[in-house]
Amino acid sequence: MSRTLIANILTVAMALLCGESVATVPQNKDTDVAREITVLDQVISSRKTLSFDSIFSSIASVPPEDVESRYSSLTEEDFAYVADKLDVEVAAIKAVVLIEAGTQMKGFWSPGVPVANFDRKMYARFRKKGGEKRKLKDGVVPEGLSGYALREWTQLVNARKTDADAADKGTFWGMFQIGGFNYGKCGCRSVEEFVERMSYSELEQLELFAVFITNSGMLDDLRNKNWAAFSRKYNGPSYRRRGYHTKMAAAYKKYKSDKDK
Repeated sequence: MSRTLIANILTVAMALLCGESVATVPQNKDTDVAREITVLDQVISSRKTLSFDSIFSSIASVPPEDVESRYSSLTEEDFAYVADKLDVEVAAIKAVVLIEAGTQMKGFWSPGVPVANFDRKMYARFRKKGGEKRKLKDGVVPEGLSGYALREWTQLVNARKTDADAADKGTFWGMFQIGGFNYGKCGCRSVEEFVERMSYSELEQLELFAVFITNSGMLDDLRNKNWAAFSRKYNGPSYRRRGYHTKMAAAYKKYKSDKDK
């Protein structure tokens, strides 16, 4: 999935007020971000959510087959593990990952440094006006980055020196570009835990995504292969124009066919 950032207020409002969840939305310079985040604030904590640990195991270990590839690729064992936990077909979870994460399925820019897209308007909205703030005064930009990755992490690190929680909430993370403000729907107790997990491995990113769709009311759609309903909730009302549902259906058919061979 290519980068899609905060966008159309009507898209977000319609999806969220209907009890749906939009992880990320296309960027639109005319969007009234303040109104949009107000809607998000009203909805994000409105549902009871499952914790990460109630579905998956602790962050403490990496499966042996993932040790060498934890930052670079998802294995067949990863997909099978997550599919089993969610009680869905492997072909179904692979189809969703392919369309939402893109063919590269890139979760890290370098070992331990997840893909991160910092949004300054989101950061400004989440900044605390007073009181205590978590500040990372000694934060440094990870070594080895260049170009776009260097720019995004430089902005993030600098923002963290003033208000780390706001900076992390105002950033879109990993291969699925989940906004940090959605940490609760990913089953995390804090945005700090969310970022820690996001930085651990691509399997952990897949697990966060799995908890997110579970807590956002998309799991039954995935189990039933209702691609239109899933896409509408995850991608917003523009899903049909962008063809997310038909792409998922085609990907599922391919993966299902490959398994049956």
